[in-house]
Amino acid sequence: MDRLARWHLAQVNVGRVRAPLTDPLMAGFVSGLEPINALADSSPGFVWRLQTEAGDATAFRPYNDDRLLINLSVWETAEALKAFVYRTHHVEFIRQRENWFEQLDTYYLALWWTAPGSVPSMEDAKARLDHLRKHGESPFAFSFKKIFPADAAD
Repeated sequence: MDRLARWHLAQVNVGRVRAPLTDPLMAGFVSGLEPINALADSSPGFVWRLQTEAGDATAFRPYNDDRLLINLSVWETAEALKAFVYRTHHVEFIRQRENWFEQLDTYYLALWWTAPGSVPSMEDAKARLDHLRKHGESPFAFSFKKIFPADAAD
């Protein structure tokens, strides 16, 4: 069995919105959520994403900050996630990020390898992001700048 097939890539990213989601400032972000999520759901290599029964990922508030949103998903490979993030309409969303989100002075995205079929918990995602912020890139939590090989997760 191919070692890479033993792993999927989990990702978490957070952002502090500039205004409540009901504010006109956030209208472009809010109106783009459903199409971007549908694009992710149908993208090659997509496995899972955190969402409510209604498909809403903005309902979760894992931190003591009502303006901090979280996105958590799992992908078959790093290449599949990169393709979605940087080679689909999603990249337009990234280009507008500063219109809707405050700039954070620390990591806001963490990646890690997870066993296929497992669904990362919000607590695990927060721990990975916190670890990356405190200790930098490692096989436990890393960013697109330094993707550790899947076998480093062993």
